[in-house]
Amino acid sequence: MRRLAVLALCLLAHPASAQDDAGDLARAAGQLLETASIQLDEAKSARDRVRALTQTVQAYEAGLSAMRAGLRRASIREAQLRGQLESRDAEIAQLLAVLQTLTPGEAPTAFLHPDGPNGTARAGMLLAELTPALNQRAERLRSDLGDVEGLRLLQEQAAQQLQLGLSEVQSARAELNQAMANRTDLPQRFTQDPVRTAILIDSSETLDAFSSGLAEIAADDAGWSPPDIEDQIGSLPLPVRGLVLRRAGEPDAAGVTRPGILLATRPGALVTAPTAATLRYVGPLLDFGSVTILEPRPSTLLVLAGMGVSYGEAGQIIAAGTPLGLMSGLPEQDDADALSTRGEGGGADRSETLYIEVRQDDVPLDPQTWFSIDKDG
Repeated sequence: MRRLAVLALCLLAHPASAQDDAGDLARAAGQLLETASIQLDEAKSARDRVRALTQTVQAYEAGLSAMRAGLRRASIREAQLRGQLESRDAEIAQLLAVLQTLTPGEAPTAFLHPDGPNGTARAGMLLAELTPALNQRAERLRSDLGDVEGLRLLQEQAAQQLQLGLSEVQSARAELNQAMANRTDLPQRFTQDPVRTAILIDSSETLDAFSSGLAEIAADDAGWSPPDIEDQIGSLPLPVRGLVLRRAGEPDAAGVTRPGILLATRPGALVTAPTAATLRYVGPLLDFGSVTILEPRPSTLLVLAGMGVSYGEAGQIIAAGTPLGLMSGLPEQDDADALSTRGEGGGADRSETLYIEVRQDDVPLDPQTWFSIDKDG
């Protein structure tokens, strides 16, 4: 899985300026999707199905992202070539007219000139000089036309593979949903008091107030010695593949500022725990929708808000990489948008948002100082 992630990042990092680049990107993305398909088959019989399915979904997401990038670059390159060819229509017409007058294998000096032998000789010398240049221009034209045709075929094949990958990642997510519903092996640190939790939710008007009261609603807390994450701060992986839509302290359209960051994600994207932690809260909260609050170490909380499906329950101890849920808007509801390559990289097709907040001793911290944020998402 790590090799797949590294390959996907490498694919997305290098710009493409020719057919070979776009083609290589799409073909390598196809290999990612094929590997993910194999992983899905193996995950169905794996002993630890949750971990296997988590890796499978992540492999699909990496492959689909790389495939979209390959399709986009191929489409851009094709448009560039078509534009160049259209701008050279007059030149191409003249070139074809000249080439049609030349018989293959016929020496240029065989043409007669009205001015007699001297004119014929001069015309022959001129044609002898022009012929290589004409041949080079004709070869470039044939190459450009071949590139356009090749790019179009590449896009058709890649689009089919992308559609198949979308179908299979939906199956992987459904399998993961079932595996999480059946999971009973997570250690329990404490039992949440539902009555006190309900009272805290009703009495809290802000996330600050709710977070401050979290420590008081756990019953029979057996304690837990979390791993030291100090050396991970600044390099923790984001919980979901996405682009930063709004940074900490930046106002939204209504002028409201929040201390967390907002990620734009794809519909149905998998959300995982960035580090080992205790689940302090899982459920709806205020105007944040579905909220999951993690405690990776004493007095530190990671708040994740905006998932469509949430896994787990308060009190459970989870490992890094454990699935926390899925974003809303599963792709099967809108395959046309999922297949679109327009706006890729700018976040236009990332219609869902995940809010991330980090709190230490009830004080909000900038999440960007905690996570490694990749601009390509």
